[in-house]
Amino acid sequence: MNILTIAISAFILLESLNVLTLYFAPGSQMGNGLGVFGAWEKSKTDPEMHQFIRYLVYWVAGTKLIFICLLGVILLTTGDATKQLTVVALIASISSFFWRLFPIIKSLDKAGHITPPGYSKTLGIMIASFIGVFALALAWSLVRM
Repeated sequence: MNILTIAISAFILLESLNVLTLYFAPGSQMGNGLGVFGAWEKSKTDPEMHQFIRYLVYWVAGTKLIFICLLGVILLTTGDATKQLTVVALIASISSFFWRLFPIIKSLDKAGHITPPGYSKTLGIMIASFIGVFALALAWSLVRM
């Protein structure tokens, strides 16, 4: 098993746990559940809004599931060149977190709407770590060619 397969497999495992959280315990504060957002509990006071938020949560979970399945197919059926390009695509797509999502969660955190306080920084470090691990795995695979 090469380094790219290990990195992609680890990502599949972590994202699978996130999908399980989103489908079966969306209000959890673990595994990137929505319980870290004060708005999750507030939405429960407005049934229409809560249904809308739940719809979006399940949409995200379903989209993640599609990517997990596609990554599994890539792992099982392709060679190193495709896995390298897959890692490049993962780096690019995961990096989009810092463009749109991070500024929002950072401002919510600063305003006291995230529990525990400082979660946005923890999440930013975690996402940056994913990107770093993928970059290192890609570099390692290119050097080993």
